Amino acid sequence: MANTKSAQKAVRKIARRTAVNKMRRSEMRTYVRKVEAALESKDAGAAAEAMKSAEPLLARAAQKGIVHKNAASRKISRLTKRVKALAS
Repeated sequence: MANTKSAQKAVRKIARRTAVNKMRRSEMRTYVRKVEAALESKDAGAAAEAMKSAEPLLARAAQKGIVHKNAASRKISRLTKRVKALAS
């Protein structure tokens, strides 16, 4: 347990940040799953729409430090490639 006032405050701050990060990570994963589901169902229009909403969430997660920027970039790239392959 934290002994000093500053350590107690740090614990509270960490708990708040963790909750926010979990929410953002969960939302990001949900939207990525929507893209994958659309790809599985071979629906090019739905996949493109889902990708349009998932891409900013992935980029924002990288910006906020929830996922590494290269990991987010890799996910965006691979999903985009699959969506474009389905469209053509």
